[in-house]
Amino acid sequence: MSAHTGQVVLGVDIGTTSTKTVAFDPTGVAIATAAIRYPLHEPAPGYAEQDPEEIVTAVLTTISQVVSQTTPHPVAGVAFSSAMHSLVGLDPAGRPLTAVLTWADSRASTQAERIRASAGGLALHRRTGTPLHPMAPLPKLVWFREREPELHERAAHWVGIKDYVLLQLCEALVTDHSLASASGLMDIHQLAWDPEALGLAGISVDQLPELVSTTTVLPGISASAAAATGLPPETPVVVGAGDGPLANLGLGAVRAGVAACSIGTSGAIRVMVDKPMVDPLGGVFCYALTEDRWVVGGAINNGGVVLGWAGDALAPDLVDEPERRLLELAAEAPAGSGGLLMLPYLLSERAPHWSAVPRGAYVGLTREHHREHLVRAALEGVCQQLGLVLQATRAAGNEIHELRATGGFAQSALWKQMLADVLDMDVGFPAGHEGSSFGAALLGMQALGIIETVDLADDLVRLDEVLTPEPAAAATYRALRPVLAELYEALLPTFNALRLLAPALPLTRPDAEPTPGATVG
Repeated sequence: MSAHTGQVVLGVDIGTTSTKTVAFDPTGVAIATAAIRYPLHEPAPGYAEQDPEEIVTAVLTTISQVVSQTTPHPVAGVAFSSAMHSLVGLDPAGRPLTAVLTWADSRASTQAERIRASAGGLALHRRTGTPLHPMAPLPKLVWFREREPELHERAAHWVGIKDYVLLQLCEALVTDHSLASASGLMDIHQLAWDPEALGLAGISVDQLPELVSTTTVLPGISASAAAATGLPPETPVVVGAGDGPLANLGLGAVRAGVAACSIGTSGAIRVMVDKPMVDPLGGVFCYALTEDRWVVGGAINNGGVVLGWAGDALAPDLVDEPERRLLELAAEAPAGSGGLLMLPYLLSERAPHWSAVPRGAYVGLTREHHREHLVRAALEGVCQQLGLVLQATRAAGNEIHELRATGGFAQSALWKQMLADVLDMDVGFPAGHEGSSFGAALLGMQALGIIETVDLADDLVRLDEVLTPEPAAAATYRALRPVLAELYEALLPTFNALRLLAPALPLTRPDAEPTPGATVG
């Protein structure tokens, strides 16, 4: 490592709402950082799109800003992390024909449900590691084939957003095994595109990028990218991986039995294994980090977004520091919210049921419940859903004895303790980590020979705090979890009925005044 003293590797994390670039030295110290936010466009119900050029600009700009701060540290290379499940159609010249369809885009719900319910649906999940859910590129491609056939026919290539960024930066059309394992299009056991999946999507191998290892090093960047970033043209670029597996790496959750948990806008639990491992029941995903490191687990759609909704819907009067006051309100209610349960499916749901059908619901409401109970039940619902993911991950044959957590929720002492109580296990909180950016940089350092192995992450990530479950609260949540799990199946017919009725049920009265600041039209 001494030969590389002073060098830094840039970890570029292309996220759903922003791109962050961080320069790390070989000891894991962040030398410089820059981030740029960009909007998520929702032009129609179920659509969740972004402008690919805005994201390319954010990548180039954040790299340039960090490079300007790293003097006198030479940049040894750049490595990438990316949000998973994105899809962009390109014309023969490599220009976008579509917006970036993000994981949150649910327009392909009908296609996903149909494929999942088919005779070969579970087998497809087992081969590709990706649940049949509208988040994934496979159902999205089926949607384009059925709903936009002319555009589907015109597309020369279908790529993810990181693939498009690398095409602009390095003039190489490649995708890594990690993001491909989250597409529903790659056989994770063969590390090759799956013929049946491609047949469903109506595309050929030639329309997809070349599959490469996450540690593949591209030899340099284009002259225009060099001018935009301030990097030398010969700067090596490590292709990198998906943000989920890299978050495990960034948290130091690399040993067997150590899981990573995150609660931001959404949430997830993942544990690392040494070979592809797919749940026979189809409750969890399996995504690649490297050829001998994979993550198994599940993601939920509804994390911090549930707290935001609770503030808007239940406590709009808390205008001064609303999030802090909302959490104080929740702390006034007891564990279990007096027998009130919330299914937090405001944005439908992913793991462990992988269906876009469910909706949110409060169950057990009585006259004795007040808004502090409703707010707390919402937070408990998020944690309980992660408890179901943890349960499904263990049921798939994975031992989990340690959990490390991160995300915006970790700013709340109440929510952190609640997670430990609901999951009924110790939860560690790392100090000052940069998550997927750090994971990308570590993977880049290994690929560039700066460190011997990413196993060093276990030593580089320090735990700032470890919370132990409170026995009484843990017992309450343990008793409630099977009740909450049964509610999904019990309410499924209701969810389906409401889904069919939804277009005829407006959210506001025809004569209602528009909400201040709301988009009308």
